[in-house]
This record gives sequence, structure tokens and C-alpha cells, in this order.
Amino acid sequence: MPRAPLRIGILSLAHVHADGYARLLLERPDVRFVGVSDDDPQRGARAEQAFGVRWFARHEDLLAEGLDGVLICSENALHRAHVALAAAAGAHVLCEKPIATTLEDAEAMRAACARAGVRFMTAFPMRFDASVRAAKDLLARGDLGELYAVNGINHSENPRGHRAWFAQRDLAGGGAVMDHTVHLVDLLRWYTGSEVREVYAEVANPFDPEVDVDTAGIVTLTFGSGLFAAVDCSWSRPAGIYPRWGHLKMELVGARGVVSVDAFGQYATRFGGTASRPVTWHNWGSDPNRAMLAAFLESVREAQEPPVTWRDGYEALKVALACYASAARAQPVALG
Repeated sequence: MPRAPLRIGILSLAHVHADGYARLLLERPDVRFVGVSDDDPQRGARAEQAFGVRWFARHEDLLAEGLDGVLICSENALHRAHVALAAAAGAHVLCEKPIATTLEDAEAMRAACARAGVRFMTAFPMRFDASVRAAKDLLARGDLGELYAVNGINHSENPRGHRAWFAQRDLAGGGAVMDHTVHLVDLLRWYTGSEVREVYAEVANPFDPEVDVDTAGIVTLTFGSGLFAAVDCSWSRPAGIYPRWGHLKMELVGARGVVSVDAFGQYATRFGGTASRPVTWHNWGSDPNRAMLAAFLESVREAQEPPVTWRDGYEALKVALACYASAARAQPVALG
């Protein structure tokens, strides 16, 4: 007998990823996309028109619709309150990264989900990218031997051009380092099964004097396994100059070889797009967001632990916060 479609909603449209998630939900015959909630009437009206779903001005009203799961796409600092609402309503959670702006908030989110018996998945889509997973398989087979070092790059345009709150410290918790470091930290934890032992970071704002958050960071990480990693996590791309908003790349150096990963390397080039971006890259390969969403829905349907957990989000947040502490002290910070 066919199962009833999962009832899924999106809580807040503040994050730039929310629209993409909405389109993916609409593709799935096993999902009833119940609606979106947002306290901004303009965003709500736009979503109703774009996706043909109901807009709720209050998050509580959306959650009262009996959701099986919810995607939380609000400003980082609001995640704690919104996860608590979702958990109290019995909805399993897929929460945008970083999961919070403080470790205290992150712990409170874990506790709320545990009390309610709901599962929490961190939205780390890069784990689901085909090239990232291929590198993971090489490492797991031992093809590279011992992994010695990694050079990681996660660049993008300044996202405040799309959502101003990304560059507001009270809502975002930081700037480029908070936004981008967590992706590469998560991938390296996943690759190695090891935690970050020490962080050293240089953090600055060379790209946007109008904001009071960092727009660039160079981070060095030492893992418990002995792995050394360097991460360039910057909002360094001028808007409209590059064919795409950003990229994530890694070079993995092992005892028996080197692997280079370009997570957004599957694209077709279009010339003559728009005046603001005359050359554009259009992805044609695997969609990590689609695969991530499928994993969350399977977790909800099968009542099983999601593949990316609260702990993964917490450990990545801990490293991002340590980056700021290191930069403020101008010295390495040890992590327990």
C-alpha cells in the first residue's frame, strides 16, 4: 500500500537557499509541500506566487498543520528559537548552517529535539556532491595512503547583495569565516573521522568597508590525526564579474598521491547572458542540495538517524568560533 506523502514546510525564507529547497520539494511526488512561514509579507507573497504554496505569517500556524518535517532557513541567530518551535510541534528538523551563533544556543537546540524525540539534520550539502564523495571513496580505499595535508578554498560573492543580514553580526554571528569555514571543516571531519585539535586564523575585512563583519579569512587547522589543513574562506568575488557566485575546491595530499576536488566543476558555459553577468556557468551535473534533501526525507520516513547530525553542525560551529577567538588573540586556540 502506498505511503502517504510527507508533510513538509519551510520555516523562514531569510536564507538564500530557501528558494532552491522550495523548488526541490515541489519536484517530489512523495512530499506534500504544505507551505512557508515568514514574518516578512513581501517574502511571503513572493513565495506564494513563485511556488503556489500557502504563506503563513506566523511560524506557529505553519507548524500547527501537522508537519512531518521542517526546513529551517532563518537568520543564524534565530535558529535556536525556531528549532524549539519545530521540536515542540513534533516536526523533524533540517537546519541551515551554521546551526547557531553560540555553542549555548546549539546545545539548547539539541536538548529541545531530544526532549521532543525529533531528529535534527545539519544542512551540509557538500557532503552529497559527486566529486566530494569520489574523493571520500578514494580515501576510504586507501588509494592516497596516509592523508598529510589539505588546501581548501571556499570563495563567493558577498551574500549581503541578496540578503543583507549575512553581513549583520547580531544575526549572522560573523561574516565570511562563519559562513564558509563550516563547510570545509565538516568535509575534513567526515573524511578523516578526526576532530580539530588547534586553530589559527587571520580574519579581516578587505572587501567591503560598509559592513562590520569579516569578508576574508585564512585559517590553519591541526587535527587529532596529525592532518594539517589550510582554508581560504572569503567573500572575495566582486558581484557580476565571475560567471558563478562562488566555488569550493580542495587539494588532498597523501603519502601515495594527490587528489584535486572542484565541487562545482560540472557546468556549461553560456556567453551573452545579462549585462550584469555576460558569461554564466550553468550546472548540469549532480545537485548536492537535491541529494541532501532526499537524505533528510528518508530519515523522516524511515525513522532513522540522518547522515549529517547535530554533532556535525556543532563541531563545525565550534571551529568557526575558535577562528574568531584566534584572530582576536593573534595566537592559536586549542580545542578540547
